[in-house]
Amino acid sequence: MISVDVKKRLGAFQLDTQFEAPNGVTAIFGRSGSGKTSVVNAVAGLLRPDAGRITIAGTALFDQASKTYLAPQQRRIGYVFQDARLFPHMTVMRNLGYGGTHDAARVIEVLGLEQLLDRMPARLSGGERQRVALGRALMSDPQLLLMDEPLAALDAPRKAEILPFFERLRDEVQVPILYVSHDVSEVARLATTLVIMEKGRVTTSGPVGTVLSRPETVPLVGPRAAGAVIETKVAGRLLDDGLTELAFSGGRIMLPGLLGVLGQTVRIRIPAQDVILAKHRPADLSALNVLPVTITQVAQGKGPGVAVGLRAGEDQLLARVTRRSALRMELAVGQQIYAIIKATAVGPEDIGT
Repeated sequence: MISVDVKKRLGAFQLDTQFEAPNGVTAIFGRSGSGKTSVVNAVAGLLRPDAGRITIAGTALFDQASKTYLAPQQRRIGYVFQDARLFPHMTVMRNLGYGGTHDAARVIEVLGLEQLLDRMPARLSGGERQRVALGRALMSDPQLLLMDEPLAALDAPRKAEILPFFERLRDEVQVPILYVSHDVSEVARLATTLVIMEKGRVTTSGPVGTVLSRPETVPLVGPRAAGAVIETKVAGRLLDDGLTELAFSGGRIMLPGLLGVLGQTVRIRIPAQDVILAKHRPADLSALNVLPVTITQVAQGKGPGVAVGLRAGEDQLLARVTRRSALRMELAVGQQIYAIIKATAVGPEDIGT
């Protein structure tokens, strides 16, 4: 468990942030200037708070009350920056070993670095450089990993290349991670816990699926980025149609592509703007996914949109419709309706493990 309570004035900006992060990947999300990097720099010891307390597993890294302040090199924290910061004159193997050699064979295998060990950084792709930087941090035997926008400088193909390695790291390496990002699809794929920041403060936090499915989260992440995250299992593969059938507590969803193997867990993000609502079960639709749902919340935004919270089985979905549609359909909490989701609404960037 990581506990963060920091206050710091930086010119006109006031950082006043409190949250707790369990094991797993805790994503710190917010717009540019919200204070995300200041928080991780405070945890790393690169920024000294004016007041507060920071602990990892009960050990204080900073505590104003007891005058505790551990220097960065005393904190056993690995830090992966947006740029990999590899030593250009060293091979991948020498870069990896610079911070230590803890569990080297395991780190190299999990991050898929076996074929890169003799290369120089100049001969690596952006995604490969970030994997090496992450491996170097892990081999220092950290209690905690800090990752500050590690994929921000990568294009979409390079992100797609590296994300499966990050997912495996989350699932197999027992090191808690604080992960800074402003990309909702990235957060939805990787995070177990989500902390959303705005103007130096935490506006909401909790399990990633719970936070992203809340209608009040829509203005914080942006209407086009809003969407719910659900965990599913591969229930079937329709080879002739090139579709995968995914099962979850609210029913079954068809998606294009042949995903995983039977029984494998697949995490998907369903964009709120791509969920259509109907009061009666429609027939003869091209959309493959029609789910019975119950309305749990109707939230009017500042603009013409209305965010609608939906319960499907034990999972939460989110839809975004116009105010005109909400009034015409007389949407209300407790109402049983149908959610219609095109198979193509969930893109490759919204599918993880």
